[in-house]
Amino acid sequence: MKLLLLPLLFFVLGTQAQTGPITVAQDGSGTYKTVQEAVDAVPNQSQKPVTIFIKKGIYKEKLVVPTLKTHIKMVGEDKDNTVLTFNDHTGDAGGHNTYTSHSVLVQANDFSAENLTFENNAGYTAGQAVALHVEGDRCTFRNCRVLGNQDILFLAADHTRQYFRDCYLEGTTDFIFGASTAVFEHCTIKSKKSSFITAASTPAQQPFGFVFLDCKLTADTTLAKKVYLGRPWRPNAKVVYLNTEMGSHITPAGWENWKNPENEKTAYFAEYKSTGPGAKPAGRVAWSHQLTAKEAKQYTLKAIFAASEPWLPGK
Repeated sequence: MKLLLLPLLFFVLGTQAQTGPITVAQDGSGTYKTVQEAVDAVPNQSQKPVTIFIKKGIYKEKLVVPTLKTHIKMVGEDKDNTVLTFNDHTGDAGGHNTYTSHSVLVQANDFSAENLTFENNAGYTAGQAVALHVEGDRCTFRNCRVLGNQDILFLAADHTRQYFRDCYLEGTTDFIFGASTAVFEHCTIKSKKSSFITAASTPAQQPFGFVFLDCKLTADTTLAKKVYLGRPWRPNAKVVYLNTEMGSHITPAGWENWKNPENEKTAYFAEYKSTGPGAKPAGRVAWSHQLTAKEAKQYTLKAIFAASEPWLPGK
């Protein structure tokens, strides 16, 4: 009987040990050398946060946080020097496409990240190359960077919610795209060429798509001289900018219909109190909206996220 209990005891202790903080370090000074090893070690369906601390380094991994690995919290040592990167892209030798080119794929609910860079370094001419692909609900990103070119941030699943706070995102075309409800608060968004910032595919029955609160839109002024706030990847796309500072690279028209006038009847694109040289409400396309103060008050985190449950990330 005692011999039978020993393996069970080691199994239980081993499982419990992984619920504490885990450290990833490429030099071997941590619990694991790769981020994927650390993710795999987290117990399935954890109901409490498990912190993975990642020391500075460039981690070239095609990282997946599977559905069962809930409540993972990744914390980088330094957001500029703790980099999760890969270089798959649409049409490469591996046959990747928009849905498979990710450097990091988050399928699990209740994931959070702080002080990290998510990057796809496939290159400026590589086409669609996703840095961060999120399918999980209630995912939070603070003080992170998302870097790449076309289609860097794929918020893929409808009726899921993500929150980005104090983050930096840069890309070329449609670099924030997908079907989820996502809030970007106090974020800096840099366009690297004349193109489109967002390409939402919000489903018709979903009340909110992408919402930008108190953000700043900047540009590589040598290459990005005519940038649109967004275009509808699907007919019912919803994108709203509130109290956002817009550089001169934002074209007066503001929005584009993806060369389909029918989208103008269903897409909902709006602004409230945009500032800066790119804020030109009189020049916006007629089918977009300038919110009233009363309408703008509806855009609270509690309302956007329908957060009757404990998850309210702005707190």
